[in-house]
Amino acid sequence: MIIYIYLFSWSLAGVFGVDSVKSVSVTEGDSVRLNPDLTEIERDEEITWKYNTIMIAKTYGKDSKSRFYEGSADGRFRDRLKLDQTGSLIITNTRITDSGEYKVFSKTSETPLNIFSLTVYAHLSVPVISRDSSQNSSSSSSSCSFLCSVVNVSDVSLSWYKGNSLLFSISVSDLSRSLSLHLECLDDFYSCVVNNPIRNQTTHLNTDLCQTCSDGSVSPTVLISVAAGFLLIVAAVGIFFIWRKHRKTDQEVQTRDREITSADPTFYKKT
Repeated sequence: MIIYIYLFSWSLAGVFGVDSVKSVSVTEGDSVRLNPDLTEIERDEEITWKYNTIMIAKTYGKDSKSRFYEGSADGRFRDRLKLDQTGSLIITNTRITDSGEYKVFSKTSETPLNIFSLTVYAHLSVPVISRDSSQNSSSSSSSCSFLCSVVNVSDVSLSWYKGNSLLFSISVSDLSRSLSLHLECLDDFYSCVVNNPIRNQTTHLNTDLCQTCSDGSVSPTVLISVAAGFLLIVAAVGIFFIWRKHRKTDQEVQTRDREITSADPTFYKKT
């Protein structure tokens, strides 16, 4: 009964093929093992591995002998392939050019027993944060503009974060990109992150590069505005008191003249 079940499942795989593609991701330079999960009966058969449509390796089952086609696929896999007893394909020292589909076949099947979609990602460089001089020259002295840059990467995301909140992000498809950030001051924890599906690199913004909003400091523009307003107020108060003093003096003179005139109506005639 057990043998019958194995034969039945093996024949179904040969007729209908694999149900889905298994996605595998790895960083360049690491080793990766593609395990097709073969049954014992399948492992006893001749097993063939193909990279896209190119044959790269074969194992002869019970004889435990393996053959590698070193010259296939432009020789890119030379001395980097292994097959273990389970029929798994091991690729050492992976390269970006290893990305693609890997299919495993048995001798008696025309459809693949398993399909692997392998993606090899380049090492992520640490993002670099610098002052954006082109923006700072046209901005107020209290504001800060920064550039976060990455080089020698592709198919990654470059993002600015404030604390744990994403501010904005771009997809980097070429080898060198920058993402700018404009701040009036630093009031939280800022960082720049570059990431791919399996890894990320983070650089935190140095608070010495821009004044903090919580340190009690006030921008020169604000200080000038406050000082100008204060001087205007002082000037207005001074003018008011001078005007009031002159008005009071005039009123006193007029009052004194009226008193003298009342007391001696001929005073002005005498003088």
